[in-house]
Parts: sequence; structure tokens; C-alpha cells
Amino acid sequence: MKKADETVNGLFDFIKRSPTSFHAVANVSGILREQGFTELSEGEPWKIAPGGKYFVCRNSSALISFILPDSVNGGTAFMLTASHSDSPSFKIKENPERKDAGCVKLNVEKYGGMLIQPWFDRPLSVAGRIVYKDGDKGIKEKLVSIDRDLLVIPNLAIHMNREANEGHKIDVQKEIEPVLSLSEKASLLSIISEQAEVPKEDILSSDLFLYARTEPTRWGAEKEFISAPRLDDLECAWTCLQGFVSAENPSAIPLYCLFDNEEVGSSTRQGADSTFLSDTLERISEKLGWSGEEYKIALSKSFMLSADNAHAVHPNFSESADPVNRPTLNGGIVIKYNAAQKYTSDAVTSGFFKLVCQKAGVPFQIFTNNSNIAGGSTLGNISQNHVSVPCVDIGLAQWAMHSPYESAGAEDVESMIKAVKCFYGERFKKE
Repeated sequence: MKKADETVNGLFDFIKRSPTSFHAVANVSGILREQGFTELSEGEPWKIAPGGKYFVCRNSSALISFILPDSVNGGTAFMLTASHSDSPSFKIKENPERKDAGCVKLNVEKYGGMLIQPWFDRPLSVAGRIVYKDGDKGIKEKLVSIDRDLLVIPNLAIHMNREANEGHKIDVQKEIEPVLSLSEKASLLSIISEQAEVPKEDILSSDLFLYARTEPTRWGAEKEFISAPRLDDLECAWTCLQGFVSAENPSAIPLYCLFDNEEVGSSTRQGADSTFLSDTLERISEKLGWSGEEYKIALSKSFMLSADNAHAVHPNFSESADPVNRPTLNGGIVIKYNAAQKYTSDAVTSGFFKLVCQKAGVPFQIFTNNSNIAGGSTLGNISQNHVSVPCVDIGLAQWAMHSPYESAGAEDVESMIKAVKCFYGERFKKE
């Protein structure tokens, strides 16, 4: 039980320190440095060698890390995991302050598809990055996170909206304006400037988001549940990282991929639908002296785990789930299938991953959509546009996906770490 508590607390600490994708990547980078990894720059020549451990970032919001075994031959396979750093939220617009009804409010817009109602009446704050002028040196970037309860989006009282519980379409532009202050002098820029210790006049622009301040917690009669902001997909991001850094004696080249912007389609230079992964793999193969054919051979023998959380059967809406394939919290790692290939899992790739789970001693379960409910896509099939390798879509079962406060199973955290660690020590083979 003590080991499980430590594992869950590690996840909670990571989530609390990662209110945005920028912070998530900064925290992953810190963990990698502590483990002896060397940071590479896309804008400089790479010096890599067998036995080395490396990582590279793009846009400060996406990261790829890899380990080179002591012995690397031409065409050595890559074993990859892919997760994402972003979660649905509200992005703060430029010139955000608006005054109305004696209050200063902030003008925001949706980032990703989210459950909006739970954002009301909840303590919120602001985090992200600023870009500022650094004297005559050009521009510089800095992370910011206001570590206090700063904002609330108040609900309209039931007395003024008698149909509130009968179904209400939320007008985002009108209703989702978090209240900052009663003082007309209140300025978000001033607060950001003070926190970042950067003069207001030097701040050029920003990427700032709302984030929920509610602390992660473990709950239930036997403490079998966890709840936290951003479980989708920081739970997979963190568990895959733990499996990656603890991998032992890999015979292939392990890679850990953390992409951004999955919640808005991945079509950015730091998303899964970019050249970030292909650029990285090509540079690795070139530095190792592989021929073009050896690189293509390596891809044919490689394998990817696309790790993004999955829907558990809901205790109050069980009819929304498939009548047979109904993942439960603490039921093990979820393998996701879709006939339209929104998920990449097929008989071959899921069969290989089932063997990995069996070897790791962890349970697995199956997710398919209710046939009347369309599902979404994720990292696997999108990344295949640029790097085509056998892939299986997996995740951990959760409730309230895309809410600012989501729930999952405490035992599944350790199961994912064990499976990913085992995966990195395997080789994909199909006769």
C-alpha cells in the first residue's frame, strides 16, 4: 500500500506543478535532467553516441526523449510512447479586461472541447508563458503561474434562471467571463508582471490559460479513486515517463514523446500531426550513420503506444457505454478499438500489447464506443501521417473526461508504469 501511495502522490505532485502544457514540459525536462539526460537543440548540430540519453523540446510545450543502447546497429527498431501535454481550458484573449456591473472581468475563449458547466463557482487562476524584450538581445520567454485563488466564474442564481436544471445552452462569450476584481484599476498584466518580475512595458505577448485550483485527492471507502485536474492526459504523460526512465537493458531505441495541441487537432508544429517526430527520428538515424534504407527498416520493426485516457462505464449513465466492452476504474489498462480507425489498434498491435501486459503482470480491458455514439481520435492515427509504424491506442479509464476535475482509479497508475517499463524492454516481432 505504501508503494501505491508514493506512486499516486508522485502523480499528484506532477499535476499540481503542471497547470499548462508549458509547465508540464518544463517539469518533464527537469525529471530527465535529474536522470542524466542531455538536452539537445533543434537549432544546433547534435552530438549523440551509443549509451547516451537525450531529449529535445519544441515550442516549450512538446518534448521527445530517447535512449541509445550501448550497441546500436543499422536498422535498430524504435519503441515509442506518445501522450499529450495539453488539456481543455479557456485561453485568455489579448487585452482581456472588461468592465461590467461594477466588476473587472477577463475575456476568454475555449481551448478544446470541454464540459463547461463544472468551471462555474470554482476557484481558478492563470498560468502560461509570457514573451518579453530582453534589452538588445531580442525576445525571451518565461513561465508564469499565479499560485493563489484569483478568479471565479459565478453562476446565475436559480431564482433568475428557473430552467437552469432543465437544460441550458451556455453562451461562452457572455457567461464565461471570470471575475478578477471590484477595483477598476485591477490589471491582469500588472499581476503577471509582478509574479514574473518583468516590467510591464517589456512584456510583448503571452499564452495564458485558466486553470482549476482544486487539489488532487484520493477518495472512496477504500481510497480506491483519485480525482484531479488534467488527468487527461497528464496521467498518461507521467506514467509513461516513469516507465521510460526505469526501462532496463533495452535492445531497441526507446523514445518518449509528449506532444501538444491534441485537444485542438494536433495540426501545429508541436502537435502529433507535425514533423517533430519524423525530424527527430531522421536526425538520430543520420547521426548513427544509417542509410536511408536502414532507417526504413528500423521503422518497419518499430512500435508505438499511443497513450491517451479512455472512457470508463459511468455509474449513472451506463447505457452510454458499449453493452459488452465496458472499462472500469482499476480494471487495468484500456485497449481502444474503432472500426473507422479513429484508434489504431488492430488484431496484431493489440495482440502484441496484450502479451506485454501479461509479461508485466498487469490487467487489461477493452473499450469500444456505443455504436450510436461517435468517438474522437487521438495521437496514434494522427502521427501515422508522418511516421508510419505499428501502433496500439491505450489509456487509463476515467470519468468526467474534459471536465476541470476528473476521476480515475488509484490502482491503474502503477499498472501503467509497469506495462510501459516492460514494453520498452520488448521487441515487436510478427511471423
